Amino acid sequence: MRQKLAFLAGLGAGLALVGLLRRRRREPVAVESPAEELRRKLEASKRGSSGPEPAVGFAPASPAAEPPASPGGVDEARRRVHEAARAAAEEMRRSGTDDRTA
Repeated sequence: MRQKLAFLAGLGAGLALVGLLRRRRREPVAVESPAEELRRKLEASKRGSSGPEPAVGFAPASPAAEPPASPGGVDEARRRVHEAARAAAEEMRRSGTDDRTA
């Protein structure tokens, strides 16, 4: 009985070794490097390829959609943005201290 078991174990080990050696002899799969992929995409864009289509519902902003701002309008807009940012920062500070004390 032990002889049969030893024979089967040896046969299994031999088959495993043969399988391992066969896998090592195979040619490695050529994987395209990220740099090569970027070069290929750049070359395609230079040739005039449009590349991937924009997502459905995507509408790029056009410069004509916004009215031209007057110099005074820019200062006013900047002031409003800064006030909103200060208010948001103050709100975050207040909510942050509430979390620490609880």
